[in-house]
Amino acid sequence: MKRYERFADEIAELIRDGVLAPGERVPSVRQASRQYGISPSTVFQAYYLLEDRGLIVAKARSGYYVREQARRVLHEPHMTPRRQETADVAVSELAFSVLDSLQDPETVPFGSAFPSPELFPLARLSRSMAKGLRGMAGSDVLKDMTAGDADLRRQIVLRYTLKGMPLPSEELVITSGAMEALNLGLQSVTSPGDLVAIESPAFYASLQILERLKLRAVEVPVHPRTGIDLDVLADSLARLPIKACWFMSHLQNPLGASLDDDSKRELYALIKRHRVPLIEDDAYAELHFGTTPPKPVKQFDDEGLVIHCGSFSKCLAPGYRVGWVAGGRFAEPISRLKLMTTISPSVPAQAAIADYLQHGGYDRHLRQLRHALETQQRQMLDAASRYFPDETRATHPAGGYFLWFEFPERVDSLRLFRQARKRGISVAPGPIFSATRGFRHCLRLSYGHPWNPRSEAAMATLGELIDTF
Repeated sequence: MKRYERFADEIAELIRDGVLAPGERVPSVRQASRQYGISPSTVFQAYYLLEDRGLIVAKARSGYYVREQARRVLHEPHMTPRRQETADVAVSELAFSVLDSLQDPETVPFGSAFPSPELFPLARLSRSMAKGLRGMAGSDVLKDMTAGDADLRRQIVLRYTLKGMPLPSEELVITSGAMEALNLGLQSVTSPGDLVAIESPAFYASLQILERLKLRAVEVPVHPRTGIDLDVLADSLARLPIKACWFMSHLQNPLGASLDDDSKRELYALIKRHRVPLIEDDAYAELHFGTTPPKPVKQFDDEGLVIHCGSFSKCLAPGYRVGWVAGGRFAEPISRLKLMTTISPSVPAQAAIADYLQHGGYDRHLRQLRHALETQQRQMLDAASRYFPDETRATHPAGGYFLWFEFPERVDSLRLFRQARKRGISVAPGPIFSATRGFRHCLRLSYGHPWNPRSEAAMATLGELIDTF
């Protein structure tokens, strides 16, 4: 990372943390140069970058100021109430309706689960694929089929190590995206009819997997900023025969909530006390806005109870469908389950990502992606503040590409979904994120696509539709 980018990220973090408030003057070029020991040109480059990201504005003959917030602040949603203790899951039809609404390329994709392909280095990945295949011996195609491409595994293990989590390579299995990793992890520790603790609201794909595997959900409420309610989880673990937990400890989908390090330690202590494995869905780990990468719960795991699942689909190559699982003490059964199902992800896709991680500038790409998403989040929140009703509440996650909106109780998000679809707008209604069909007055919107006039018009249309309730 160049020095001006590091300095820009330091200032951005001060703005996000509220140390530099909206309307406040940031350090002058001369002051910043002296205080941080950098050249004036470096400060100018950093401030130009922060302007592009919409975080500061220049005022003639006055200096640079933190950008004023939109005309009104959208407060965070209320804490979700505790749900019924156990529930059968049946959300697939709703989820398929949302996925179907995205088939038309002319649809505004606020309901999408993926960022725009425009944000990814697809041309560079294609060159990496060609290069990787040219250097691949015929025997290599079969040799690493189960565990995955050896070069890719080395690169993933290296990234774990650099984050302070040395990982035995035999613990790692390459999968067809995070969904296969999560499926394998769950199947390795449960049987049909078992109870699984999940978040509320939860990512609808996790509910679909529970539905398919005939597992029952124990919903644990999630605070929209600080994450899962550990007191409720502790009570549920003490009273119910829960066989597994499935949580996102960082940038939870759909809320964007993140546990802090102390809460992650407490979460691990809970599952360790009750000997219940945790399937940690960490698909959004690389999409944090701050300069410090978050620690997963896996970092505190000293007994192999955490099945850590990751993917390149959300941060590098959505169509390549390459993920992984670090299975801890469950690595062997996970590997055997994989042999009985898909055997191996695409060998060319693995080779492409392995080469890109080594030579393509992955961390530079991630910085650019995070900056783009942070800008797009601000643009969506600004639009919501202009067009949505005064009672609207919204999350303000420190990463990812989803916002969760809570409207007055009179708003029916399922009906809103149908009305918006007729107007060429896809949204994700709240009930698809709950085993008990809760959150009917809530909506998840994606800011993962570059903002344009169609995005702005779609937010205005949604506001008009919401006003009719």
